[in-house]
Amino acid sequence: MAELTALALICSLTPSPEPSSSELMARHVLDELAAHGVSGTSLRVVDHNVMPGVQVDMGDGDAWPGIRERILAADIFVLATPIWMGHPSSITQRVIERLDADLAETDEAGRPIMYDKVAIVAVVGNEDGAHKVNADVQQALNDVGFTIPAQGGTYWVGEAMQTVDYKDLDELPEKVAATTAGAARNAAHLARFLKRDGYPAG
Repeated sequence: MAELTALALICSLTPSPEPSSSELMARHVLDELAAHGVSGTSLRVVDHNVMPGVQVDMGDGDAWPGIRERILAADIFVLATPIWMGHPSSITQRVIERLDADLAETDEAGRPIMYDKVAIVAVVGNEDGAHKVNADVQQALNDVGFTIPAQGGTYWVGEAMQTVDYKDLDELPEKVAATTAGAARNAAHLARFLKRDGYPAG
């Protein structure tokens, strides 16, 4: 099997080292990817100075160029976000805005630079909206050039207006575990295929 790598960006609003449900969900995705021969790493975006903007590099002190290099080096991109007010977190939106610059970036074959990369979206929250958040983020990633595998998203949503978070669960719900495992399995399969036989140039 081809060697594959994954990078998870955790878009929690909570800085390290405080516990994060989004980070735990990302870890579960990376663990499932590891079962299919994919080595993964992660970072919490809020811990880095990712400046607002839609350029590859927003200048002195901008941490995005280094994070972007890690995305480019990976075969699978995992974006983990909480739900806030029915929407992805502001950190997630900033990541999407920074990825917008790559609509104009191409590889040596003249293809969009994120072609042949697979993306998974992982969503956690205590309110309704997981399907909408998943749809919004997947569409943005697909626009940039990432390929979304079949059933390439996973989520957990707790009871509305309650205080139990994903990180507070004593046991991972069976359906959530199965959905995460399926997303990882399909992503690894698709990434391996694209690594061997990528999209043609225009």
